[in-house]
Formats: sequence, structure tokens, C-alpha cells
Amino acid sequence: MTLNGKGKSFPVNGAIEALTGKYFQLEYPKLNGDCFQPFLDWLSEQLGEDYAILQIDQAPAHKTCGINWPENIIPLLQRPHCPQLNRIERLCHFLKKPLKNELFSSFQDLRERIQQLFEQLRFEQVISISSYNFILEAILYAGSY
Repeated sequence: MTLNGKGKSFPVNGAIEALTGKYFQLEYPKLNGDCFQPFLDWLSEQLGEDYAILQIDQAPAHKTCGINWPENIIPLLQRPHCPQLNRIERLCHFLKKPLKNELFSSFQDLRERIQQLFEQLRFEQVISISSYNFILEAILYAGSY
């Protein structure tokens, strides 16, 4: 997700665990393969011995040939132009709502407010915002084999 302010933006890479609502997010200076790779490596470390299917959009940073996918992360490319299917995009939309009428004296203040919103999130909220029954059913079905 990309958050904007005063002609500047800061990309936030994120992932949501569909069953528990646990989320992972890190801010990077740009949205490109060079910044996406460290996020994947960090996410892989956070997962430990667990595996994850990471739903990604068609952004060039996600599809570049230079991406070295960790063994415990399986990419799942979503259909183009379907941000409503992307759980992290839905979470971003939710987080932007309280910012609508706020003014910030600096870009850093905006960053801090976004971080505060992330910290205030409860897992129940994340599940409610980001989960679709068909996704949960697919995960449970795949886990039964």
C-alpha cells in the first residue's frame, strides 16, 4: 500500500494471516524489487518453519525476475485491477478513513500517525476487514491434505 502526503509517498509492504488476523508490515523508501526483496526475506524469517501463500497484485515490483522467493513463501498473483480482492489493500483503505480530515504539520507526523493506527488495530478488526469466506474455505481445504 502507498500512503501519500504533500506530494510525497511512502510504500508499506504488508501481509495478513487470514485465520488469526496477525499482520506484518514494514515501510520502505520505494516500491520496487530492490525494496520488495528485503520485505520477503524479513517475512520469511518471521514465519520461521511455517509456510505462507502471499497474494500479490500485478505491480512490477512483485513480478520482477530479480525476486528470489524464499522457500516458505508461495506467491499467488491476483487478477489485474482487482484491489478489492487484496486483503492488505482493504486494510489500507480502512486505515486511511480516520486520516480524511486530519492535517499534519510534517510528513513525519503523518508517518507517526499511520504507525499509531497500526498499533491500535486489534486482530479481530483485521480479520473482519480482510477475510473473505472463500479465502478461508480455500485455506482450510488446502490444509486438510
